[in-house]
Amino acid sequence: IYLISPNKISINFYQDLKLVLKTEKVSFFQLRLKNYSQKKKIIIGKKIRNICKKNKVKFIVNDDPVLALKLNADGCHLGQKDTNIKMAKKILGKKIIGITCHNSVNLAKKAIKAKASYIAFGAFYQSKTKKTKYAASIKILRKVKKFTKTPLVAIGGINDVNYKNLLLNKANFLAISSYIWKNKKYKPLQAIERLK
Repeated sequence: IYLISPNKISINFYQDLKLVLKTEKVSFFQLRLKNYSQKKKIIIGKKIRNICKKNKVKFIVNDDPVLALKLNADGCHLGQKDTNIKMAKKILGKKIIGITCHNSVNLAKKAIKAKASYIAFGAFYQSKTKKTKYAASIKILRKVKKFTKTPLVAIGGINDVNYKNLLLNKANFLAISSYIWKNKKYKPLQAIERLK
């Protein structure tokens, strides 16, 4: 699982994060905070980084290679409108750099050429976290798998009902956020335990 932070960090968040990461189901954790100051992101980021380290989870920062460097994160995730991968590599050196490719084989080829660490596709299902601009289908995973060994991350509305289909169709990681953090039925720990 490639776990993405909720948009708002609540008081209970750190405790929940510890419980969730202890399940050993999470490989990556991405800090994605849109409406916080840089100063606040650094305070929150340091706490999360320490929890990730203890649980051997790779800590990734969204959109911002400079912040990733400041936090000594394991890497950075770039959208198509963020810093380009060459710039990010200059800032971060050999760290993990992942790229959003929406539903485009072309963007995937560019990212692979630029030696992205992983490529992310989506949204596969309706998502509560982001407005869905791009819809991706299972076909893209199969297509891209044919010409690359770069790990593929599936994003968008993934939950305990639909996740297996993506794994069966060659997704290496599932990016999940609202199913864990905004689940009306299950607490974060219960929610992640339902993903076998």
